[in-house]
Amino acid sequence: MNSVSVNALCEFAARTGSLEFRYTPAPSAVEGIVGHRTVQERRPDPYVAEYPLRAECEGLEVSGRVDGYYANVRDCYLEEIKTHRGKLTRIGPGKRALHWAQLKVYGALFCRQTSRADIRLRLTYFEVRREEESHDDEILEADELWAFLTELCRRYRLWLAQEQAHRSARDNALKMLQFPFAGFRAGQRLLSETVYKALHGGNSLLLQAPTGIGKTLGVLFPALHALPVQQLDRVFYLTCRNTGKSLALDGMRRIVEAQSEPVPIRVLELSALEASCDHPEAACHGDSCPLANGFFDKLPAAREEAIACGFLDADALRTIARRHSLCRYFLAQEMAHWCDVVVADVNHYFDQHALLYALTQQNDWRVVPLVDEAHNLIDRARAMYSIRLSEAALLYTIRKPPAALRKPLGQLESAWRELIKPYLEQEDTAPHYRLEDVPDVLNDALYGLIAAITEYLSDNHRARDIQEVLFTALGFLRLAESFGDHSLCTLGFEHAARGQQNMTGSGVLSIDNLIPADHIAERFKTAHAVVLFSATLNPAQYYRDLLGMPVDTRWQDVPSPFNSQQIDLRLVTNISTRLDRRDRSLPLLAARVKRQCSAVPGNYLVFLSSLAYVDAFYDYCRLHFPELRIRRQHSAMTNAQRREFIAYVSDAQPGIGICVLGGIFGEGIDLPGEQLIGVFIATLGLPPNDENREYLKNILEQRYGNGYNYAYLYPAMTKVVQAAGRLIRTPEDRGVIELIDDRYRLPGITALLPHWWQVSSSPVAQEIVRPTAGDQPTGEAGG
Repeated sequence: MNSVSVNALCEFAARTGSLEFRYTPAPSAVEGIVGHRTVQERRPDPYVAEYPLRAECEGLEVSGRVDGYYANVRDCYLEEIKTHRGKLTRIGPGKRALHWAQLKVYGALFCRQTSRADIRLRLTYFEVRREEESHDDEILEADELWAFLTELCRRYRLWLAQEQAHRSARDNALKMLQFPFAGFRAGQRLLSETVYKALHGGNSLLLQAPTGIGKTLGVLFPALHALPVQQLDRVFYLTCRNTGKSLALDGMRRIVEAQSEPVPIRVLELSALEASCDHPEAACHGDSCPLANGFFDKLPAAREEAIACGFLDADALRTIARRHSLCRYFLAQEMAHWCDVVVADVNHYFDQHALLYALTQQNDWRVVPLVDEAHNLIDRARAMYSIRLSEAALLYTIRKPPAALRKPLGQLESAWRELIKPYLEQEDTAPHYRLEDVPDVLNDALYGLIAAITEYLSDNHRARDIQEVLFTALGFLRLAESFGDHSLCTLGFEHAARGQQNMTGSGVLSIDNLIPADHIAERFKTAHAVVLFSATLNPAQYYRDLLGMPVDTRWQDVPSPFNSQQIDLRLVTNISTRLDRRDRSLPLLAARVKRQCSAVPGNYLVFLSSLAYVDAFYDYCRLHFPELRIRRQHSAMTNAQRREFIAYVSDAQPGIGICVLGGIFGEGIDLPGEQLIGVFIATLGLPPNDENREYLKNILEQRYGNGYNYAYLYPAMTKVVQAAGRLIRTPEDRGVIELIDDRYRLPGITALLPHWWQVSSSPVAQEIVRPTAGDQPTGEAGG
C-alpha cells in the first residue's frame, strides 16, 4: 500500500485560487518551532501535542501529526497551529483554504480512528513577535470530513499511479541506455566509469578533467545509468554559468535522441525569476499579476501538458504557460516536484532558500547533484551567504518615501546614527572596522521598517525601489541570526548624496562569508552523492575543506587527451607584474606580444590582473604599436558587447584581446582551431593583499593550517589554468602559452600547473626582452 503524509496530500490536491506572495516576512524555522511550543504549553490538561493519526482511504495510507488534541471528554477538539509575522490579513484566502484542508484531513483521520460522529476543529494563527493568538473554530461531521478526504485521495491516487508507471518505464529505459556516439573520446570512458563507481558506492567525487574531453556527456551518461540501479529519484545538473545550462540541455537531448526506443525521462530547466517574469512591474499574487490570478485552478491542466511534453526547457515552459495563462516561473517551480533531471544554477541547491534542497528534504529524495565548473563553487557559495547593508541605500533608495514609511525610515536613520557615532568621534577614523559580532542596534528599526513596507506593498504592488529595501533588510537579518566565525562583520563608511545635500560618514555594515562549509556541508550529507567536476580542482583538500565535503570524498584526476607537443609553454620570469613595477613592465610585455604576433600572426588573448592594468597596456600598445589590431575588456559589458568582443578576437583577421584574469573571458568561452593561437598571462593572479584577505588567511590558518595557500595561491592558480585553457580545446589545436611573472620560477607555483604541460627549453622563454629603438624609447627592464 502506498503512503502519503497529510501535508503532501493537501499540497497536491487541495490548493486552489491564486498565488499569494505578498512580501510577508515568514517566521524562521526556529521561530516556527518556538511558536508552536508556546501555544501548546499554554493549553490546559489533558492537551496532547503532536498527536499521531493514521487511516486507510482509497488504497492510500494517510498519516500525520496534528499539532494538538484536547482530550477532554466534554470539550474535545483538534488544533492546527500556523505561525506568522505581521497582520493576519496578510494571509490570503488560498493559504487559509490550504490550512483548513489540512485540519479537515486530520479531523477525518481522527473520527475514523476513534469512531466519533463529529469533531471540533480549531485553526490557530500565532503572531511570533507579539505572541498573539487568533482562533477559528468549526464543528464538522465525520461523514463530511471523510468525503472530503476521499476526494483528495482519489485525485492523488490517480496522479500517483501515473507517476509510478512513469518511474517504472523510466528505469527500464535507462537500464538499456546507450552512449550517444560510437565510442568515447580519449579519457572520457575513465571519467564516466569513475562517476558511475562513485555513485554506486554513494561517495561524493571531486573530478578534475581537462577541457575538451566531453565532461558534460561523460558525467550525465553514468548518472542516468545510476538512476535505476541505485534507485535514485533525481539528478540535479548544477552550473555556475548560463552557458553550462545550455551544454547540459544539449547533452540530454543528444542522449535521448540517440536511443533506438523512446526514453520517457522528464527534463526541466530552472531559471531565475528575473529571466522568467513576464510582468516585472507586478507583485506575485492574484490581485496584482494576471498570470498569478487563479494559478492553482489552472495548474492541473498545465501540469498534465508539461509532463506529456517531457523536455521542459525555457522555450517549452513559455509556450505551455502562455497557453494556460499562468506564470512560467512558478510553473517551473511546480514541475521541479515531478521531473527526473533538473538543470539549474548552483544556487537552486546551495543557497539559503534553495528550492531543490528543500524538495529533497521534504520528500526524502535520493538525489545526485552534478556541479559543473565546480572550481567556482567556493566563491559562489561565499556570495550566497554574504550581504552588504548600506545606510544610504536603505534610507535614500526610496526617492519619495510615502507617508507610511517616513516614521520607520526616520527611526532607522536614528539607529544608524547611534551605531556609527562612536566611530566618527574617533580622532583617526579608519576606512572600516572589524566587529566581533553583528551589532543588534539596527534590528528593531529594521523589523519596524519591514512591517511598514509589508503593509504598504499590499496595496502598492509596483514600488520596485521599496521592494529592494525590503529584500535587503530581510536578507541581512537572516544572515545576522546565523553569524559565526565562518564569517566577517565589518563597519565601513561611504559618501552618499541625497538630492543636493552631500552626506558624509554614511555607514555600511557587511557580513562576508569566509568558509562556506559551515553553511553548505549539510547539503552534501543530504545527497546520495555529489559530483563536482572541472578542469581545475587542484588540490583536492582545498575544496574538501572549504566546501565541507564528506571525509570519504573521492578524488580523480583524469589524464588529458592532449599532449605537450600541442603547446609551446614559456615561463617568462624576468618580468615582474607586481603592482609597484607595472609601469616598468608595460614596454617589456608589449614588446613580447608584438614580437610573437609578428612572428606568427593570428588571434591572441592577453590576461592582466586588473582593468587599470588592461587600460594602461591598451593605451601603451595604441601609442607605440598602432599597427596592432587590439580590443580591450571594459567594465559593465553587456551581453551584446561580450559577443562582439569574442567575435573580434576570433575572426579571420589577426587580433589581440586584452582581458582581466578571472573575469568573464577567463573561462566559459570556446575558441578552437585557428580562432585562438596564443595566450599571454602577465600576472600570477593573486588577490589583493588587504586587511580582509589577511584576516581570511589567518582564519583559514587556524582551522586548516594552510592559510596562505587557501587564501591566495590556490584561487590565483585556478584562474591562471582556466584562462590558459581557452587555447587547447581539441586534439588538433596548437598554440603558445606565456606565463609572465618572476614568481613562476618557484617550484610551489609550477607544481600547480597541469601535468601534461611542459616548460619550453627555447631561449625566448628566458631572454630579457628590451624594446628596440623602433618599438619604444629606451626603458628599464622590470623585475
